[in-house]
Amino acid sequence: MIQKYCNSLTHYSRRKTREVFIGDVPLGGDNPIRVQSMTTVDTMDTMGSVEQTLRMVEAGCEYVRITAPSIKEAQNLENIKNELRKRGCDVPLVADIHFTPNAAELAATIVEKVRVNPGNYADKKKFEQIDYTDQAYADELMRIEDKFSPLVEICKANNTTMRIGTNHGSLSDRIMSRYGDTPLGMVESALEFIRICEAMDYKDLVVSMKSSNPQVMVQAYRLLVNKLDEEGLEPYPLHLGVTEAGEAEDGRIKSAVGIGTLLEDGLGDTVRVSLTEEPEVEAPVAKIMVDRLVEKVNQKPIDPIEKYAIDPYEYHRRATEEVFNFGNENVPRVIADFSKLAKVEVKDLKSVGHSYLPELDKWGMNDLGADYIYTGANPIDFMLPNGLKEIQDYEVWVSGSDQVNKFPLIADLQKVETLHEKLNFILVDTDNYDQTIFGFVEKTANTVLILYSGQSHATASIRRFVVELINRDLKVPVVLRQGYASLSEDELMIHASTDAGTLYVDGIGDGIMLSPNDASTVEELKLYNNTAFGILQAARTRITKTEYISCPSCGRTLFDLQETTAMIRKRTDHLKGVKIGIMGCIVNGPGEMADADFGYVGSGKGKITLYKGQEVVKRGVPSEQALDELIELIKEHGRWVEPEGAEV
Repeated sequence: MIQKYCNSLTHYSRRKTREVFIGDVPLGGDNPIRVQSMTTVDTMDTMGSVEQTLRMVEAGCEYVRITAPSIKEAQNLENIKNELRKRGCDVPLVADIHFTPNAAELAATIVEKVRVNPGNYADKKKFEQIDYTDQAYADELMRIEDKFSPLVEICKANNTTMRIGTNHGSLSDRIMSRYGDTPLGMVESALEFIRICEAMDYKDLVVSMKSSNPQVMVQAYRLLVNKLDEEGLEPYPLHLGVTEAGEAEDGRIKSAVGIGTLLEDGLGDTVRVSLTEEPEVEAPVAKIMVDRLVEKVNQKPIDPIEKYAIDPYEYHRRATEEVFNFGNENVPRVIADFSKLAKVEVKDLKSVGHSYLPELDKWGMNDLGADYIYTGANPIDFMLPNGLKEIQDYEVWVSGSDQVNKFPLIADLQKVETLHEKLNFILVDTDNYDQTIFGFVEKTANTVLILYSGQSHATASIRRFVVELINRDLKVPVVLRQGYASLSEDELMIHASTDAGTLYVDGIGDGIMLSPNDASTVEELKLYNNTAFGILQAARTRITKTEYISCPSCGRTLFDLQETTAMIRKRTDHLKGVKIGIMGCIVNGPGEMADADFGYVGSGKGKITLYKGQEVVKRGVPSEQALDELIELIKEHGRWVEPEGAEV
């Protein structure tokens, strides 16, 4: 049975949602997917907010969100709006509200849309576990309705749209006590507010389910769609975003794994990419994700999936047998594709994490060291380090001198004369394959499939093939191969993260191979390799580096987020597997960094609060001492290692 959350698993089809108007820019329905972002300037700085908004609109923002943490900022939205209109800018404005219903009620009379967080609009979070009786829980819902309904009436009277924006890390104690820290808890948090709105005949709503963990975020949006349909509620438009995605390549990859997966599902009506960079940088990144959907509309037909064993609401890795070091409990392997290089030199391997140290006559490997290198028809003529194995085209391998330490890639099963006794790779075009592949796999235990598709909707083609493997109970490991040509760095990261991440989020994939379709430089191969590892990290399937959960700046931020993130990264980026939350204010603090091991949160001008998980450890630390104190905290909990080459 297929649990309904999208129109089709094999054909791109956008979910039809209710159209709502945000000013004169409609959202949902048959309208294009909109791009938006959020200002970082203090909301009380009218001219600074106006100038930044104009830059954001120029970069492609169709809506602009501005924080309004208190009444005074909500009031100043009027000055910002008036100045923008005076300058001929009609972009709809969105007020971002946490904790303060009175600010929301004022903002709703000024701007075109307000965003409220159901986790903190009517509740104060104390991290308490409360055992509710059904009557006590019903009484809590009545209390919420009393607190929330005045805003609904104001929005109705002013034709103001509202976003009910759940954040994974700021669920109320009430929700946490009954549903736990789960996608279902996120969904129910929003549904409580949606039901109140519908009962009051107010339906100008947009909904979001944000998390810094792309897996959780994807599951929550899918479950929300399922529950809206199940309850007969309106199909409200969806605002997509991975919260606190971070900066640079990590932020782009993590955003694309989460947002891109949902766009592939046909879900999403507006996108905001949250980067710890200037807000005008975010819109072009979001636009790459959205624009790519155009090519999927004209895809070749793929047979529908009638039986689907994958749970879209909870992560389970596909069960596979272990073949050499692929599958079962092994982490997904990374294969670097060097087949377009006529000759591979020793120094070239540095681009995929393996460096030869001549003074020691040894090889060094960093945390992004590829596991395999595919050389195609151009075999390597020097000895590889122990941590790197070579894959050759079958014709080269079968006529070569080393059929033990090298492994064959078979493109045509009809030409196979002999096999490696431990590991053989079989290339499968999931758009066009011979049914005999299933019989071969069933009889041959030492095989790994490398799956690729030339389809515009390649992920659907690969998914369809893997479902066939599951339905036939064939537990052969699979490597996901994607090929790209003539892309910018941002395009490569976003396209690859969407294509592979979509499948990894659903537990599909025992390896990854990103292939340049054109002749490539060593520097480009480094980007491909780093992107592959970044995708696995974002999908939470292979952790190889420190993860930074850092919010984008906004008007609430109490320090320079970009500068501080860079400073913290410089001292801690060798801490493999450690997650550090870097939050500009308490709103994005203990709640929204729920996924972090340690936290660095602005709590006042020049003051930082340090966290272990969600627990406050030190308050009011002067900012000039805070990084050293953070490192001490990491050491106290046994998660610190000295960086390589450091004197101890």
